[in-house]
Amino acid sequence: TLREGQTLAIIGENGSGKSTLAKMLAGMIEPTSGELLIDDHPLHFGDYSFRSQRIRMIFQDPSTSLNPRQRISQILDFPLRLNTDLEPEQRRKQIIETMRMVGLLPDHVSYYPHMLAPGQKQRLGLARALILRPKVIIADEALASLDMSMRSQLINLMLELQEKQGISYIYVTQHIGMMKHISDQVLVMHQGEVVERGSTADVLASPLHELTKRLIAGHFGEALTADAWRKDR
Repeated sequence: TLREGQTLAIIGENGSGKSTLAKMLAGMIEPTSGELLIDDHPLHFGDYSFRSQRIRMIFQDPSTSLNPRQRISQILDFPLRLNTDLEPEQRRKQIIETMRMVGLLPDHVSYYPHMLAPGQKQRLGLARALILRPKVIIADEALASLDMSMRSQLINLMLELQEKQGISYIYVTQHIGMMKHISDQVLVMHQGEVVERGSTADVLASPLHELTKRLIAGHFGEALTADAWRKDR
């Protein structure tokens, strides 16, 4: 269960199924079993209109996920035209408002993606996710390609938006240190299966599965005791 305003981190080694699970949650891949509910409403594969207004996704490489032939205004307008009944002027206002929310300028509407810096491209990816005011945003290694400074800026921006709008995040990441600071819950995957889950504090302090222990030891050197957890925060 992911509550409003909470963050779930999905971690695991390469090929463990993290991104596949993220794409299932976003409705891009059909699950073989299980059930997904949002606000007690079951989600079904193919219910794109309903799901896209509630769950949105940010991808790792904005250069491949943003249409290079479209201006920013077109990229952000497309989900609104497809999923809302807003008039053109209302859509334009929502586009400008969303761009400002992520730190882009109104003048950027006429830009093409290649005219933006890497950090700005990922802000555009965030704006595209936010444009329909979803309840959940899935970030699939969305910050991995950014340098530490830009990554910190984006994390702070996303946390600020979470606080203001009650957005829930699902982060797919291999960065255990970042996960520790931004997530409330963690889910550990191995060979397509969930092998451990719980609050971030509990899992990092008392990991149960050997993979979890290895991932934590690889980053921190050892599991974090309660005292070490408090000091590190």
